[in-house]
Amino acid sequence: MDKSPLVLLEMIERLGNLMRAEFRRIGAEEQLQPVHLHALLYLNKANRYSNTPQALAEYLGITKGTASQSLLLLDRRGLIERYEDELDRRVVRLRLSTAGEQFLYQAQPAQIWQQATRNISPNRIRNASSALREALITLQQDAEGTQFGTCPGCQYFQKLSPRAFRCGMMGDRLTGPETRRICWLFTPKGSGEEEEEIEDEE
Repeated sequence: MDKSPLVLLEMIERLGNLMRAEFRRIGAEEQLQPVHLHALLYLNKANRYSNTPQALAEYLGITKGTASQSLLLLDRRGLIERYEDELDRRVVRLRLSTAGEQFLYQAQPAQIWQQATRNISPNRIRNASSALREALITLQQDAEGTQFGTCPGCQYFQKLSPRAFRCGMMGDRLTGPETRRICWLFTPKGSGEEEEEIEDEE
């Protein structure tokens, strides 16, 4: 029996525990738990279709009740803002407040991982990311969960020109930066289909 997958799982669990410990340290001054930081990080990179309490709960793998309590705390601290959807006022949408953006900018949680991977070559990181992405997709499919992702890997993504894009599901035009944000409407392309390349905007 090949034990490599189990060894990988043990490393993922250990890394997760260490990252949560670092997140507790980062949030200690604001009395924030790791789940609160993960919520802020999600809202910082969610696209216009994905900034709802339900999408956040699904992405973090937490109950709606836990998500609601976490969002109430972040709202009381002035780190997020709630607003009505322009087309459907029954839908509550979320975004970081100026204070929330400033907190993430000062805390720089991503730097923890950047420091941890500083001695690993970009090629090895790409290979590891590819393997973990496949495992994540398989796990989500087996559990029939939502598969979050970005536009280039979605079957509904339409590249009209090098710098013009559209969501085929919603029919909306997308900017370059929007195509790099997380979407809960994401539907992965079929096997053999390559992700579209997005040029950086000047």
